[in-house]
Amino acid sequence: MSTAIPIRLACLDLAGTTIGDIAMVERAFADAIATQGIVPGTGAYARAMVHVHRSRGCPKIDVFRGIFPGNEAQAQAANLTFERAYEEAIERAGLVPVPGTVEALDKLRDEGIKIALITGFSRATLGRVLSTLGWADKIDLAICPEDAGRGRPWPDMVLRAFLRLGLDDVRQVAVAGDSENDMLCGRRAGASVVAGILTGVHSKERLLSGGATHIIDSVADLPALLLDTAV
Repeated sequence: MSTAIPIRLACLDLAGTTIGDIAMVERAFADAIATQGIVPGTGAYARAMVHVHRSRGCPKIDVFRGIFPGNEAQAQAANLTFERAYEEAIERAGLVPVPGTVEALDKLRDEGIKIALITGFSRATLGRVLSTLGWADKIDLAICPEDAGRGRPWPDMVLRAFLRLGLDDVRQVAVAGDSENDMLCGRRAGASVVAGILTGVHSKERLLSGGATHIIDSVADLPALLLDTAV
């Protein structure tokens, strides 16, 4: 049915939401942590990976700062290894969209809804992802923490997209992602729809605890939600 304030912008997460590379990201984190002496089979490794899981959606450098508090050089070194490992994985295996993603993007754009991809990757890694996907004609904007000031769970990237794309009201924004931090970001930005997606890292309960207004199985279900939900 028609909405009083129709959605005009969908801000979508990348890994776990629109592209299905969760395992690649996890392996890159593990490789990065190992270069700093935290290896599988140790208690330190288990604690680090729990932190990685809890922090999904956040800027990658912030994740490493949480693992190596007070040691910026070590965090930066781990982050550099992460970027190299992830980009090498892309080179080997490519990137596979979550089933139905391309069709969902096309449907949203056909309905006049702008698309912004938001991510915790660095600008360099985001550029590599975008060039691999070849989605230039399917999105309006792609934003990383370096573009906005702060990454998730802060609202900056969503608000940056809102301003860049010239919308009038934050209630015209929908946010969709697979992590609790995606949900926190969307709620803090004032988005009317904050959709938790179950193809990624966090459970329905975690997504709801972050403030999800809706839970859907996949990004493929997003067009129906945005076109049918009264706001």
